[in-house]
Amino acid sequence: MLSSLDLVDTGARTNEDIFTGPSEWTPQRRVFGGQVLAQSITAAIRTVDADRVVHSMHGYFLRPGDIEQPITFAVDRIHDGRSFSTRRTQAYQDGQPILSMIASFQIEDDGLDHQIDMPDVPAPEDLPTAAEVLGGLDHPVARFWATRRPFDMRHAPSPVYLKVDGDHVAHQAVWFKALDALPDDPNLHRAALAYASDYTILESILRRHGVAWVTAGLKMASLDHAMWWHRFARVDDWLLYVQESPSASGGRGLSLGRIYRRDGVLVASVAQEGMVRLPRD
Repeated sequence: MLSSLDLVDTGARTNEDIFTGPSEWTPQRRVFGGQVLAQSITAAIRTVDADRVVHSMHGYFLRPGDIEQPITFAVDRIHDGRSFSTRRTQAYQDGQPILSMIASFQIEDDGLDHQIDMPDVPAPEDLPTAAEVLGGLDHPVARFWATRRPFDMRHAPSPVYLKVDGDHVAHQAVWFKALDALPDDPNLHRAALAYASDYTILESILRRHGVAWVTAGLKMASLDHAMWWHRFARVDDWLLYVQESPSASGGRGLSLGRIYRRDGVLVASVAQEGMVRLPRD
């Protein structure tokens, strides 16, 4: 993950700042959406004054990315005001956009303060790792989920990799943290939070309908992604990702998420709509 966020500044052209970054390997041969989100945010951060912190982003996934190719990021400095800055990042491969994102930055300020409380769920130490759930399966996707992702992710009450246990409800929670210690750079942790936010957000749709990831013919893809950073958190400490799906229809499903620090502080909110298709009977 850290290597993919180490973007190369290739200069400016036609009022845009240009960066390039690598694509990470996945067994599906497509660029992971969280990776390109985090890289797009990192590129935008590089063009903003250090006292302005990213507080929101809205992005659309336009085309699947190819893991065999690097990605070019073009940042448009749309606006710089007294307190807020706005940036548009377009991610390209072969001259075609694969992601379009707008992010907003603000000088940190005081104001009203409240949050929704964190729910009571089992501690991460009491839940199995993905490696413990999937370690016995000799399949490239299972091996990737078990050992190759840069985050330790533990589902409460249970994962939906192979089956859906318990009631078919439209909500779940996932503890996660980076497997390796990260540098102290706060912007790196903000980008890493966006990276992780794309992993499990659509699973509440699957859980509601009793559909596991291994279901034959299941096709899923992220369509858009919105995120709001409320408070700072280190991503190499345990974070709780509370997820729910208010609706699914027309081959699409909407999921909402809240990310908490272990001490109960609400760190971020997330919304994503995804394509969810099952084979017709």
